Amino acid sequence: MSSLQSIAEQFYHAFYEKKWPGKPVPNFSGLTPEDSYQVQRLVAKLRVESGEQVIGYKVGCTSAAIQTQFGLDEPICGRLFAPHAKEEGAPVDWSDYVNCAIEPEMVIRIGRDIRIDELSDTELIDSIEYVSPGIEIHNYTFWQGSPSLQELICSGGIHAGLIVGHKRVPAGPLAFSDELFSVYKDDQLVAASPASEIMGGPLESLRWLARHLSARGEFLRKNTSVIPGSPTELIPIDRDTKLRVSIEQVGNVVTLFQTTNT
Repeated sequence: MSSLQSIAEQFYHAFYEKKWPGKPVPNFSGLTPEDSYQVQRLVAKLRVESGEQVIGYKVGCTSAAIQTQFGLDEPICGRLFAPHAKEEGAPVDWSDYVNCAIEPEMVIRIGRDIRIDELSDTELIDSIEYVSPGIEIHNYTFWQGSPSLQELICSGGIHAGLIVGHKRVPAGPLAFSDELFSVYKDDQLVAASPASEIMGGPLESLRWLARHLSARGEFLRKNTSVIPGSPTELIPIDRDTKLRVSIEQVGNVVTLFQTTNT
């Protein structure tokens, strides 16, 4: 087994180079979950040292649809980075990603520090500044060939980018567990699921994240963003596509995925 630092450096280079640096790919099966999170932290450190900024967190593998797609049975946590989070309207070239795929997401803006891990729904809602519709972009590939919890954690949930919609709605009026997520490709509905598929609702996902961070001596900071997971499976983008994500009471986000490669 390679050292955790060596594995982190390989994941770091794979993110930018769109291929695994060297052969063979290490066997990740010997990594514990905490080893895998340490790799993720080391990758984040390398990315920050290269000029990026951690702007929040994602919770992944939260729905039955995703867990079935990956063959896993528990959620994971990853980080969001600038400049890979963009506002709606920014051009997106799907060919810049490895097996580009997307998920519909709520983008939750944290309005005050969440330092404790046992909060009521009301306390969580009061900690949210606003909610926007979003599109998470993935490099939908597992370098070892088949999905594993270790590689999913090491890679930060195969997260590659985020599109944040212009809409900003207050959290108070939202029925978090009942909001319907819908995804349209070129105006054709391709997926729809209620937010309750996300661990019973996005607030449960947010609560899980607070516990996860608290157990590691961390906390959710004011002015960071959280995407709590998708109720639908990952949706591939393999051609030029107008993509629209709609979340009831939150609104729409529309992005044109268009290759500039000829």
